[in-house]
Amino acid sequence: MRDHLTIFATDIIKGSVRSRSRRPMYALVRLVDGEIVAEEEVSQFRLLRLLNTERPDILAVDSIQELAADQRELYALLQVLPPQTRLVQVTGGDRTESLAKVAGRFNIKFNKLSPFDEARTIGQVASLGAGAQVIAFENATEIVVSRHRSPGKGGWSQNRYVRKIHGGVQRWGRDVEVALINAGLKYQKKEMRAFGGASRVAFEVAASRDRIPVSTYRGADVQVRISGKKLERIRFEPLTGKPKYLIVGVDPGTTIGYAALDLDGNLVILNSSRQMTSADLVEELCKAGRPLVIASDVEVMPFSVEKIRRSFSAVGYSPRQDLSVENKLELARPYPYRNDHERDSLSAALDAYRQYKNKFQSLLRRVPAGYDLDEVRAGVIRGQSLEQVIGGLRARGAVPAVPASPPPPHRAPELSAEAAGAAVALLDEKVSHLDGVVKRMRGFLVEMQNELDGKDREIRRLQNRLSRDRSVQGRAIRADAEVARKDAEIQSLKKRLRKEERTSRSLKKRVERLKEIETIQQDESEEQVPVKILAAFTRDAVRTLTAGVGVKPGDLVFIRQVDGWGRTTVRDLVDLGVRGLIVGKGDEKMDPQLVQVCRELALPLLTGEETGAVMKGGIVLAERVKVDVALLIWETGQEEYRREKKKDLLEGIFLEYRSERGKEVQRHG
Repeated sequence: MRDHLTIFATDIIKGSVRSRSRRPMYALVRLVDGEIVAEEEVSQFRLLRLLNTERPDILAVDSIQELAADQRELYALLQVLPPQTRLVQVTGGDRTESLAKVAGRFNIKFNKLSPFDEARTIGQVASLGAGAQVIAFENATEIVVSRHRSPGKGGWSQNRYVRKIHGGVQRWGRDVEVALINAGLKYQKKEMRAFGGASRVAFEVAASRDRIPVSTYRGADVQVRISGKKLERIRFEPLTGKPKYLIVGVDPGTTIGYAALDLDGNLVILNSSRQMTSADLVEELCKAGRPLVIASDVEVMPFSVEKIRRSFSAVGYSPRQDLSVENKLELARPYPYRNDHERDSLSAALDAYRQYKNKFQSLLRRVPAGYDLDEVRAGVIRGQSLEQVIGGLRARGAVPAVPASPPPPHRAPELSAEAAGAAVALLDEKVSHLDGVVKRMRGFLVEMQNELDGKDREIRRLQNRLSRDRSVQGRAIRADAEVARKDAEIQSLKKRLRKEERTSRSLKKRVERLKEIETIQQDESEEQVPVKILAAFTRDAVRTLTAGVGVKPGDLVFIRQVDGWGRTTVRDLVDLGVRGLIVGKGDEKMDPQLVQVCRELALPLLTGEETGAVMKGGIVLAERVKVDVALLIWETGQEEYRREKKKDLLEGIFLEYRSERGKEVQRHG
C-alpha cells in the first residue's frame, strides 16, 4: 500500500486538444507529499504512458478542457487512466473559480505567464485539498471476455481452430469468475455458448474499477476488456467536504431576515421569510456553510439571535450603538435586497465584516504560503494568536507545501562560424525592423499625448461643473437625510406607543378581572369558593391563565373538557400548587389514564357534580362544603393508591428475590 501522496500537476504550454496540426504539450510537475521532485515538458501521449507506468494518486489540472475537447473524449481519457488515479480540477466543479483565487486562499503567489509556475501551483493547492474530483463512472464495472480473432472461412482444420478459440474464451471466463468470487464481489454473468466453448462472457460487477482483481489482456485468441459504467452526466465531488466559513447577519421578528458573507466579503445568501422558525434558519445556514460570526444590527443582541449563535458556538458581534437607517442604506446600497428585513440583516453582516477586514489584510502579509487562510482567519476571530493557529494547523498535519526550485536551464550548444554569421544577419534585420516600429510608435505616442491633453482639459471643465452642482444638491440631500431620520424616529416612537397601549389595555383587563374575583371572594367567602377557568387542557392555556388572572398555590382550576390532555400539562398544574382540578362534565366516562396520572402526581381530580360548580357571568363558583368533602374523598382514595403501590412494590421485591434464590439453588444443587 502506498504511504505517500503522489500528484501529477499539468498545465498546457502550447497547442490544443482541438487542433489537428498542433497537438498539445504540457508542463508536468511531480509532487510527493506536497514537495516538488521533478519537472518536464511532455506530450499527451507521453503523459498517458507516465500515468499508467507510475500510477499517481492524483492528476491535477486547472481545466479539464486542456485534456479533452468534449465529453466523449473525457470519458475515453478517464477510461484509460489507472483505476486508483483521480482526475482533479483544482478550480472547482460545476462552479469554477480562477486559479489565482484558489491559490489566494492559501496565500500562494505565482507567475501567470509561466506554465511551469502554474503547474507547481496546481500541484500545491491539490495537495492541500483544493478542487473537485471528476466522477464519470458509476460504482459498477463491466468485464467482457471475447475472441481476439475471427474463425475465418472453411478449411480442413476449421472445427479444431474454432474449438481452440472458444475453449480459450470459456477458460478465461472461468478464471475471471473465480477471481471475482475470491475477492467477494457481487456480479451478474452472461455467457454466449458457442461450438467448443463460449464466444463471449460478460460480467457486470457491483464495484468500482480499482477493486477489480483482474486487468485488461490481449492474447492471440482471447481478449479481456474492463470498462466502467458511464454516468448520464459527469459530476464533480469536492476533495474535502469542509464547508466555508460564514459571517451571518440576522434580523429577528415575525419576518426573519438573514444574510451570509464568506470571509472575503462575497455575498453567499440573502433571504427573508415569515414562516421560518429558528430551527429552519439553523438548517438553512448549515446548508450554506459554517457560521463563524453571528451579527446583529443593534447594540444588545436579541435573545433569538443569541440562541442561533449558541447553536453554532459562533462568535457574536454587535455594533457599539444601534445602526442608523442612513448607515444601513449606505452599507447595503451595492446589493439587491427586497425589503427592510433583508437590508437590516445584510447591513449587520457587512458591519461585522468591515470590523474584521483590516485584520484579514494584515494576516495576508504575515501568514506563510501554503496555509489555508480561512482556517487562519477563523482561529484569529475566535481569539487565538497567529502563532497558536499556525501551530495547531501544523500539529494536525496541514503543513504547507515547500516549492522546490526549478531545475537549472540547459546551456545552449556553441554555434559554428557560419551559423553565427547567419544568426547575426538575422538579428540585424530584426533590429532594423524594430527601429521602424519604434519610430511609428513615437509618432503615435505624440498623437496620443495631444489627445490626452485635450481629455484632461475636458475633465477639469466637467469637474468644475460637478463641484458647482454638488454644492447646490448637497444642501438638499442633507435636508432630505435629516427629514428621513426624523421620520424614522417618529415611526419607531409610534410603534413603541402602540406596543405600550396594547400592554396597558391588557393590564387593565387583568386588573378588572382580579377586582371581580376579589369582590366575589368577599361576598361568597363563607359558602362558595371562586374557581379559575382553564380554557383548554394545554400548556399554552396554562401559561395564558397564569399571565392573565394568575394562579396561586391553593387555587382551584375548572375545565370544561379534558380532551387533548398531556402529562406535562398536569405536571405544570402541580408545579403551580393547584389545590384541585374540577372537570365540568360529571359523567362516569373519565379517562382512566388521566386519573392514573393525577394519582401519580397527587393532583386531586374532581367533577363539577361533586363540588357543585356553577358558572356566573364568566366566573365559576363551587360550594365550599362539597369541595372539602370531594377533596376528603380524593385523599382517602389517594391513601388507598399509595398502599397499593407499596404492596405492589413489596410483592415485586419478593418475587424477584424468590426467582434469584431459585436460580442460585439450581446452580449450587
